[in-house]
Order: sequence, then structure tokens, then C-alpha cells
Amino acid sequence: MTPTTSAYHRGVASAKRTLILTAATELFSELGYDKTSLARVAERAGVSTATMFKQFPTKADLFRAIVLQFWDAGTDPGGDASPEPGDPRAGLLALGRRYAGLLRRPGMAGLHRMVIAEAPRFPELARVQFDLGKEPFFELVRAYLGTEAAAGRLEVADDVRATTELLGMISNFVLWPQLLLQEWAPGDAEIDATIESAVETFLARYGRG
Repeated sequence: MTPTTSAYHRGVASAKRTLILTAATELFSELGYDKTSLARVAERAGVSTATMFKQFPTKADLFRAIVLQFWDAGTDPGGDASPEPGDPRAGLLALGRRYAGLLRRPGMAGLHRMVIAEAPRFPELARVQFDLGKEPFFELVRAYLGTEAAAGRLEVADDVRATTELLGMISNFVLWPQLLLQEWAPGDAEIDATIESAVETFLARYGRG
């Protein structure tokens, strides 16, 4: 097999994977986790069941891939790297905007609704959403706060509490109202104003002047 042929097959496999993830996301949102079968996902995606099972042997594998796709900060500006230390305001604004961008991705609210609805019967879904989705970004922010605190630019005694407070101020405006209010759709200016307010409030509490 030539390198060109190999690249072609990888491209085809990647395209089919994207179709499968899109179809599964739609079906999980429409039908719930329990009533969505891999065969139904394959049919919606327009791929064979053999291709379906080759890409994702189990429904749990498929759900994990969806969560990772939703929370992949590497596809956003700035990637998944921590901001350069030295200017807490600039760094926190960058992280806040990155977080809001993740929460505003199409389907993110639907993913949360589905996980919450299915959690009593499938608690592992909530664990996957937390461990592979929210927790890595939380740890990125916590590590950044620790770096700035160690350099004396922030005064943070409890980095877990501080991280929770910062991200909570953003998600409480950007994401959580969407879970109950279908019409909730604040614009870019409103989102940015919320992030700036959250950062200023945070710095008023934890900044070193």
C-alpha cells in the first residue's frame, strides 16, 4: 500500500468516524442513551454495521468519544495549553473565554440534559462526562492559579474552591439556564461581559494588587 493510498483510507475512516459521532450525538439527544442502539446509529450515519463496530465496539466506547470531542479544547484558539504566566488578568480572561467557548458548542447543553436524565440508570455516564470532560479543564485552570499564586501574583489558599468559584460564575450564565430554557441564547457581547465581570470579581478576592 502506497503512502497516498494509506492517507486516503485514513481520510475515509476519519470521515466515517465524524458521521458516526454526529449521528450518535443526535440520537442520544433525541432518544436517550438506553434507546439508542449501535445499529440505529450506523443507519443514521449511513455506514455499515461492520464499520460501526470497527470504530466503536461498544456503546460505552461511543459515548466516551462523544464526550472527548465536546471537551476537546485543542480545537479552540489557544489550544489546551495553559496561558503564559505573568499577567493573571489576561490569563484568566483567556481561560474564561476558552471555557465559555466549550460550553457554547452546539449540542453541549443537550449532552448535559441527556446525562442528567440517564444518570439514575447509567451513573457511569455522569462519571465519564466528569472525568473526561469537565475535570481536565478544571485541572488546567487550577494549575494556572497555582503557578500565579506561587509567583506571588495571586493569594489563593484553596485552589479547588477558587477554581470552582471562577468557572461557576461563567457556567451559571452560559450553560445552566440552557438546561431549562430553550430560548436562552445570550450574544457574544453578553458572554464576554460576564467573563470580564467574573475575572474582576475573582481578582478582587484573590488578587495581590
